[in-house]
Amino acid sequence: MFKFIHTADIHLDSPLKGLEQYDGAPVDEIRNAARRALSNLVDLAIEQAVAFVLIAGDLYDGDWRDYNTGLFFVDQVRRLREADIPLYLISGNHDAANRMTHTLKLPENVTFFSAKKPETAFISDLDVAIHGQSFATAAVYDDLSEAYPAADSGPFNIGMLHTCAAGREGHDRYAPCSIDGLKSKGYDYWALGHVHQREVLSEQPFIAFSGNIQGRHIRETDAKGCLLVTVNDDRTLQTEFKPLDVLRWDRAKINLEACRGTDDVLQQIASNLASRHGNADGRPLAMRIELTGATSANRQLHAKKHHWTNEIRSLAIDVGKGDLWIEKVRLLTTDPASKSVAMQTPDDAMSEVVALFRQIKENSARAAELGFQLDDLIRKLPAELKDRVRQQDEDWLSEAIAAAEPLLISRLIGVEVEE
Repeated sequence: MFKFIHTADIHLDSPLKGLEQYDGAPVDEIRNAARRALSNLVDLAIEQAVAFVLIAGDLYDGDWRDYNTGLFFVDQVRRLREADIPLYLISGNHDAANRMTHTLKLPENVTFFSAKKPETAFISDLDVAIHGQSFATAAVYDDLSEAYPAADSGPFNIGMLHTCAAGREGHDRYAPCSIDGLKSKGYDYWALGHVHQREVLSEQPFIAFSGNIQGRHIRETDAKGCLLVTVNDDRTLQTEFKPLDVLRWDRAKINLEACRGTDDVLQQIASNLASRHGNADGRPLAMRIELTGATSANRQLHAKKHHWTNEIRSLAIDVGKGDLWIEKVRLLTTDPASKSVAMQTPDDAMSEVVALFRQIKENSARAAELGFQLDDLIRKLPAELKDRVRQQDEDWLSEAIAAAEPLLISRLIGVEVEE
């Protein structure tokens, strides 16, 4: 019996994106998050006495800004060497051979697979064969797995591959492959990288993306970490997800229809923040708040968005005791009057206006299709107001549309929406 770790997409020294700094936000707690997550990985490997570690691409986020990135990695590899743990590594699209102008000689416990063709490394005392190939360039569109050798007879065979598999939303279609194609090689385990969401593609043989070890932005929510794999003497295996991240990302969509005023709004948000912070396993939490629904507090919220954003930040500081960061507040509420007006209006032109607003809110590109442009308006605005119109920012546009709908409808039918 032996254990190994399957990990990928470490993106060492990649910054966390979208976090606006403000007093009370947990800046120090998340500084160097990717480094701390990698250190957690090494801690786990030593604690579990694993036989080896696999990194299936994108160890780095790109070329180093300076040598400190490489020096930190070498130091972590040294810790593995002192525990007699070898490391097997392939590069992916972010750290492909043609992107890296800085390099350092790696310790002798590291096996780095070539980008020229698939290679095989044998661990004789465990009877294990590891097959892998690195990316030569950032954009690889060929199915690299096709050139991988068939499984060696006798050893436990592992394939390492950086790939989009059959394609995944939000990920470039690099080194595409099929599950059947991977199965045809006869390997016992495929350690995949590139897709940041943990996913098992096949149980027999086991084919999986381990996901990344630290979420970097609001689209990478939930726990992040690695797969700890136990191979039994009969070559059956068990996999266990092990969290390594030092900060979690979360998105809360909060419906405010039941709120009569801003006090109710803040109370409902505070309750939501407390619940989600309690489910973060003791880690700092970066949250996006999306406020929706037809609420009587709508005009107050939109009139002073900056104020209410900071009220929510204040709640987060209090509720999270310094471990809760508000990444963004999206204000998508509407006025109850617009709802009642729409219900009282016959199914004619007004209904079409309501339908158009709904289409644009669901798909901002629909506004451009309808010929809706802000360029002429922006040219007419005073200089001090032009910077406030961010038409390329989808969040800003969504919030502006949500605020405009009740105002337009009320004016069209001659009804004033109360402050």
